[in-house]
Parts: sequence; C-alpha cells; structure tokens
Amino acid sequence: MSSVESEARKALNRLKRAVEKSRRELEAVEGTLRHAESDDFPAREYAEARERMEGLLDFVRSEGARLQDKVLHSGGLEPGRIRRSSS
Repeated sequence: MSSVESEARKALNRLKRAVEKSRRELEAVEGTLRHAESDDFPAREYAEARERMEGLLDFVRSEGARLQDKVLHSGGLEPGRIRRSSS
C-alpha cells in the first residue's frame, strides 16, 4: 500500500471516529435538552441532525470500502475472493 493510500485510510478512520463521537455528543445534548425543555424541544431538528450524521457515517464507510477495493485491485487481488489462512 502506498503512503497516499495509507494516509487516506488513516484519515478516514479518524473521520469515522470523530463522527461517531459527535453522534454520541449529540445524543447527550439531546437527552439533556429534551428533559429540560420538554414540549419546547425541537425534536424534528435533532432527528434531522442525526440523519445527517448517519449519512456522513455511511459516506465514510463506503469510501473506506472503495479505497480497500482499489488497493486490492491495484495489488492484483479480486476484492470478493480473499481468503484468510486458518493457521
């Protein structure tokens, strides 16, 4: 794997962890505000924010898979046909 591909993989992993942490933080804020604001809580806006974060996570996962397929293909391997040895 080239340095560029390695750096891209590392950056995608950092982005994934950051989005996952942001999702947890949003849930914490939502839980606190929902309790404090009760009927005034903007539930729709928070649901939309969660959906956008899920969309970003989907994007990061698909980019990771795309990068992995590209690396395997450039190495002469077919992405769906890799077997790990049982030793």
